[in-house]
Amino acid sequence: MSRHALCTTLAIVASMLAACASTSLRDSWADPQFTGGPFRKVMVLGISANPTNRRVFEDSFAAKLAATGVEAIRSYELLPQTGMIPKEDFDAAARRSGADGLLVVHVNRVDTRMQVTNVSVPVTNVGFYGFYRSWATVPQITQYDLATVETNLFDVKSDRLVWSGITETVNPTSVAGETPGFADVIIKALTDRGLLPKSK
Repeated sequence: MSRHALCTTLAIVASMLAACASTSLRDSWADPQFTGGPFRKVMVLGISANPTNRRVFEDSFAAKLAATGVEAIRSYELLPQTGMIPKEDFDAAARRSGADGLLVVHVNRVDTRMQVTNVSVPVTNVGFYGFYRSWATVPQITQYDLATVETNLFDVKSDRLVWSGITETVNPTSVAGETPGFADVIIKALTDRGLLPKSK
């Protein structure tokens, strides 16, 4: 394989890998003094200026919670209004839902970043020894988007923050496409902390 052909192949593979979206938990905090839980009935609130995105997110996340045996409530069913919700309406909806936990999720920012990776490629294809000896380092530049999302879990009864996490999603596509994977990461983290029941 020629140097040009191999470089082209590596560039295509790198671009394909960069296009794959993935969510990871970057940082998290849990109240060390909180002894309640696990929460078995959780209201999900996705903060978004777009009501469709909010509904899509809450539907998808609630479905993931329900699959683990948690009773999930979509906040838009009790708080259908858009824009800033008055505190009294918010509190009343949380009490009316009967939920013991409230999960609040919002996107902090979406950044476009550049990544430079040094890749070793052969510069000759003349015999196996020539292939063994002749390598060069070529910089591979990749551009990608990074969405940073903050998730907070509150104990409804005490209005107390018990867990907070920051996730990063590489090359997010859409709310519908990213929420299932995002939900898996958050649910696992909360389950590991004993704040959600383990799946049966």
